[in-house]
Amino acid sequence: MPEIFTIKASDLVLKVSENIDPRIFDISKYEAFLDALCGPREFQKEAIRTVLRYLLGGKYKNLRDLAEENYKNNPHLKELHPTFADFERHLQLPDKLACTIDLATATGKSYVLYGIARIMLAEGVVNKVLLIVPSTTIEKGITEKFKALSSDADLLRLIPEDAKIRNPRIINATQIIKEGDICIENIHAVYEYVKSSEDSLIGKGESTLVLCDECHHVYNPPAKESWAIKKWKEFLLDPKYNFRYIVGVTGTAYIGNEYFTDVIYRYSLKQAIEERMVKTIKYVAEDSPGGEDEKFQKIYDNHLENKRRYRKIKPITIIVTKDIQTCKKLTEKWINFIAEKEKISIEQAKKKVLIVTSAPEHKENVLRLNRVDNKDDPTEWITSVSMLTEGWDVKNVFQI
Repeated sequence: MPEIFTIKASDLVLKVSENIDPRIFDISKYEAFLDALCGPREFQKEAIRTVLRYLLGGKYKNLRDLAEENYKNNPHLKELHPTFADFERHLQLPDKLACTIDLATATGKSYVLYGIARIMLAEGVVNKVLLIVPSTTIEKGITEKFKALSSDADLLRLIPEDAKIRNPRIINATQIIKEGDICIENIHAVYEYVKSSEDSLIGKGESTLVLCDECHHVYNPPAKESWAIKKWKEFLLDPKYNFRYIVGVTGTAYIGNEYFTDVIYRYSLKQAIEERMVKTIKYVAEDSPGGEDEKFQKIYDNHLENKRRYRKIKPITIIVTKDIQTCKKLTEKWINFIAEKEKISIEQAKKKVLIVTSAPEHKENVLRLNRVDNKDDPTEWITSVSMLTEGWDVKNVFQI
């Protein structure tokens, strides 16, 4: 009987050498900064340290170097790829100092990106940072976080006095990207506004750090994704920019069913739940048994149980649909269902349900998302399409 091999995603993470000459890069002088930035979240600090050893340690010219070193020492890689040439063909950006960080959803990816950006600028290896995100929802949230962190006097105090760039400006791509800037922009606007910033990017990619949030979009765009998303990888590879340092972060580091070949740090959802860094969310699958009424009742009962269990907060349930038209129909059905179950008027039930889509009539509802955690906001149910699957920070979702 043939031997069966089981390979886990963690077996495929590329190891970055810890044997770094401190005269080339000394992470110890940033430890106080990392403690203040990340607090007790040691996995965030380790992710930042790992990336910086890779980018600044002087051990690797590019991803190919790192991949070859790991291929020689990792039998799991050899099981999947019979030769290094075969493995190399699966590398997305082999000629760049490129990598991916695999961090579970809700574990604070933005803090990791911020820490990498600040230290890279402080070291003077790059003099500007371009952070690309896939949507305006993510752009808004991460810009607010970066501005709040940049205004933190304690974080600034803990950056060494001799740093090349100590306190970067946070901007978007409508402005000229100057030295000392962290430019945050969604990929659609990058294509719209990049011409206004081309003088600061063309031929200067080696002094620019490119960060890609939710980078699974770069290599694995959905079939119906926008034109800009599909061009994201081309932008990174465009020789007129000649970007050298490219770091992506995602919680879904897969191309189809294959794990990314450039992950250098992984903190899985299972580990995050076990270490109580994130809560467990109950998922009710669309193929659950029973008709629509039975499914509605199951979702409603779960929601009531969450309200009983977490009385000091307001649990929220999200219902995801395949498209806007379906979302509108389901929202109407759900409002009627709640009104009947709770013996309240349709108008009262409507206040409890927030529909969020890209349709123009729902534009104001998107702005309400930042308030739904508040107890004085009546929203308990959010109906949406896939636009809320990433990049939206809300603490009180307990059921999807």
